[in-house]
Parts: sequence; structure tokens; C-alpha cells
Amino acid sequence: MNDPKIRLGISLRIVEETNYEEKRDALSHDWLTLIENLNAFPILIPNNLKNLDEFLLTSNLDGIILSGGDNIGKNPERDHSENIIIEFSLKQKIPIFGVCRGMQIINNYFGGSININSTTEHVKNSHNVKIINSKFSNMIGKSSLNVNSFHNNTITKEILGENLQPFAISDNDSTIEGFFHTKLPIVGVMWHPERDHAENSELILRNIYDDKFWK
Repeated sequence: MNDPKIRLGISLRIVEETNYEEKRDALSHDWLTLIENLNAFPILIPNNLKNLDEFLLTSNLDGIILSGGDNIGKNPERDHSENIIIEFSLKQKIPIFGVCRGMQIINNYFGGSININSTTEHVKNSHNVKIINSKFSNMIGKSSLNVNSFHNNTITKEILGENLQPFAISDNDSTIEGFFHTKLPIVGVMWHPERDHAENSELILRNIYDDKFWK
């Protein structure tokens, strides 16, 4: 990622503006700061385009970020758009990084599912994760991380999608906090790297958009 012109497409959450009775696409400013820190340009991907494939093709993207927010099923238009984004990225061999909801929709795409917690132990509660894959532990130089946590949905090994392999496991309940695809340049994490700009999260982001990491 030494080229400052790398272009990262990022999906948007949907928020409802009740005063105007309309839906709006939205993105935290934290994401724009993080993407700039990576010497990259953010390309915001709308949820309501009729020809999303054409938009993605003409955007000349080097990578995709599937952002957090919006439980799957709450806004069908976002679910539809992100599935198109995943399909497009697979065809074009564009690396994907999924965050929280983004990780969950990747898991669903490959045939997995999610559990809904009956407790709030993962909501606004930082915790440790074990890095159980040597490629990732060598990348960040650690075998564990302290990560933020803002989700109430979890993924376990029993409901993990096809060809997805865990690299980060929660110390608290052994749920999967990070995975990668064994055949494709895809990584998902349940924590939010944009919210604390952690150096280790930036290392992961920098590396997954580098072809050398996947060889």
C-alpha cells in the first residue's frame, strides 16, 4: 500500500431521518480518517443504485470495506447491495475487509449464519482476543489483542461459512472475532478498527490489500 492513489470502496449504513420520513446512507467520519491514514482514497458506495455493478466497475477499486451498523435483514436494500459488492469483488479478485456487520454478511454469503446474544457482554465492552493463526500473529507481532466490542451478534465454529477460517477468538466465550477465507483475499473482524485507530488494525488493513500477503 505504498501507492497513495489506492482506491478503497466502502459500503454505507442506512439511517432513517424521521423528520423528513426518508432513509439516508451514512458513514462515520472515523472511517474517512482511517482510510486517509492508509494513504488511500475513500469511494463511498450508495445502497440504492439501479446499476451498482457499473458504478463499481467504473470506480476502479483496489479494495472493498464492508462497514458496520444495521443488522442483516433490517434494511433489505443494504443487504442486496452488499451481496452485489461481494459478488463483484470475487469476479474482479478485489480484496474485501468486513467489519462487524460486514463480517457477518460475508459469513452469510458463504453459507454461515449468526447467533443473537441473550446478553450484552459484547456491547461497549472491550476484551482480549487470541490470535490463533501464525500468518496474522506474525503480521501484527502479537498473539493476543485487546479489541473494542459493539455487537450483539456472534459467530461460532459450528455456523461458520464455507472456506472461512478463524484467526481471532474471544477469550470470554470462544466466539470468532476474526476470520479469513482460505482461497480468496477476504478478512472479517467483529471489532471496529475505525473507532480507536489501533495500530494493529491498520496493519491488518494495509496487508490484506497487498497481493504479497495472499501468496
